[in-house]
Amino acid sequence: MRSNVPFTWSLIILGGVGVLFSSILVLFIILDFSSQTSYTRTAASTILQVPRPGLPVRLIIPAIGVDAPLEDVGLTPDGAMAVPAGPVDAAWFELGPRPGEVGSAVIAGHEGWKNNIPAVFDNLHELQAGNKIYVEDATGTTTTFIVRSLQTYDQNENVPEVFYSRDGKVHLNLITCEGIWNAALKSYSSRIVVFADAGTE
Repeated sequence: MRSNVPFTWSLIILGGVGVLFSSILVLFIILDFSSQTSYTRTAASTILQVPRPGLPVRLIIPAIGVDAPLEDVGLTPDGAMAVPAGPVDAAWFELGPRPGEVGSAVIAGHEGWKNNIPAVFDNLHELQAGNKIYVEDATGTTTTFIVRSLQTYDQNENVPEVFYSRDGKVHLNLITCEGIWNAALKSYSSRIVVFADAGTE
């Protein structure tokens, strides 16, 4: 009988300690969850407070004399990015980020229009790293981009890096045709892409 008393009290003590420990653990979990929830709400609030750029309306590239209005385009029936209707305008891909948003905004334009009519991106290949690109939006705000590099791709090459980025930064990519004209396909043999990053004056 005596031997059972200490054992019983031991169980009671251990049970009490267990309850106390469990209560403390639950309290810490609640406090930690509250802290994380508060942080998440604060972060979300901060993100929501950042205004979205307006719709892009004008593209300006002083180095090659471009000052062109912007159209909005989506996808063609075969799943490619659509292009501007004529040689003068450039076209922003409306299914991607707006210029100034995180990600890769894309703007396309023509080069080598028929009958030697000047096109907006005739001289895109002349851009160099460090050149400035400006995009004005419908609110009158201008976002500055700085050319990082130029790349040439085959017309059928898969280039997801033109439309997607995962570095959390703001990019702008300009696309036009170049190379040999294929009359049957009504297309040039390659594409040139200018990669630019958000910058300052």
